[in-house]
Amino acid sequence: MFKIIALVACLAIVSLTQSVLGEEGDHEDYYSHPKYKFEYGVKDEHTHDHKSQWEHRDGDAVKGQYTLDEADGTHRIVDYSSDHHSGFQPHVQRKGHAHHPHGESYANIEQHY
Repeated sequence: MFKIIALVACLAIVSLTQSVLGEEGDHEDYYSHPKYKFEYGVKDEHTHDHKSQWEHRDGDAVKGQYTLDEADGTHRIVDYSSDHHSGFQPHVQRKGHAHHPHGESYANIEQHY
């Protein structure tokens, strides 16, 4: 009886180890060379929400850009880079002229939820 219990326990440990480490005993290498690219964008004509972003990373070097339409009517563009030596380096541009509505209270603007 003891042999059967010991065998079942050993099989359970082997099964648990494989489920934690994966089928082939692989494990996640958290110190590997990070490399990725992504981008997204939103252009909603109903809410006038316009924005985008992209970013590339290769090791410690990161480059990217994001853009958005500000509430005052201007368009913000931020180009950025980051690395181990220089740190985070943003370059911010603002295009267009700021304008604000006159004579109308924001409380009276129709809200869409």
